Amino acid sequence: MSSHDVVARVRKIIATRRVGHTGTLDPFATGVLVVMVGKATRLMQFLGVAEKEYEAVIRLGYATDTGDFTGKRVSENEFHVRTQSIRQEDIEVAIQSLRGEMDQTPPMYSAKKVKGQKLYELARRGEEIERATVRITISAFESIGRDGRLLKENEDGTRDLAVRVVCSAGTYVRTLAEDFGKRLGLGAHLAELRRTRAGAFKIEDANTLDQLTELAESGLLAQEFISPDATLAHLPAVDLSLDDVRRVMTGLNLPCESTGWLTGQAVRLRDESGELMAVGIYDEALKLVHPQVVLVSA
Repeated sequence: MSSHDVVARVRKIIATRRVGHTGTLDPFATGVLVVMVGKATRLMQFLGVAEKEYEAVIRLGYATDTGDFTGKRVSENEFHVRTQSIRQEDIEVAIQSLRGEMDQTPPMYSAKKVKGQKLYELARRGEEIERATVRITISAFESIGRDGRLLKENEDGTRDLAVRVVCSAGTYVRTLAEDFGKRLGLGAHLAELRRTRAGAFKIEDANTLDQLTELAESGLLAQEFISPDATLAHLPAVDLSLDDVRRVMTGLNLPCESTGWLTGQAVRLRDESGELMAVGIYDEALKLVHPQVVLVSA
């Protein structure tokens, strides 16, 4: 199921056309997909979901043309022998070398567009083009032992390493898996990928599509929505007077002085009941907030 498929299902479940998501998840992957509904779709730019967290399984033994298990093998050099010689020290050194800031080349099998064309469309035609590198940050990259073992041995001679990754937006964990294998002198690809967090949105707070369907049928769906104000809780807030509310609703600038905000700071603008009316952008020089996205009309 693609991220687009998920949005289509949500539209049908909640009977609303205005639905969007904040970051594509590969069809083979599982986990958190942040979905915005109705007027909240206008708040995506302020969400702060740049940092992602994943649990993944890297399969050591051979690489694939897609970087994950859905692709075709592109290397297989006595991996059943070579994987047996991997030491824990080698794994930790390889992991350590892939933490921090670095440049990463997007894979050909990705939805990234170059000159208006998706890379995977070119890849499916057997074409490969030069791609500009992207600066990324790997904040955390660590192995996860399972059943008292660091590596799981598979019947075909490959070995699986479970890992946890925290990274910036635009990071391809598939490419990270391939780079990890190269550090060990082995082909490698991603066997499993699960996004456990996108910004402040965690998997333990998420609903499955089946759960959404049950909630909708029971008339309890509304209680599962996160309010626009709570969604942007990471932003500073200004509580407006009735006169201020009128100004904001018509898009007029709001005089506002702050000693801690810099120009460009996004600010929640709320009415007296705490409902989010708009999101504004602070101008330090003029000491005012300009309403950027107004959620209510005059």
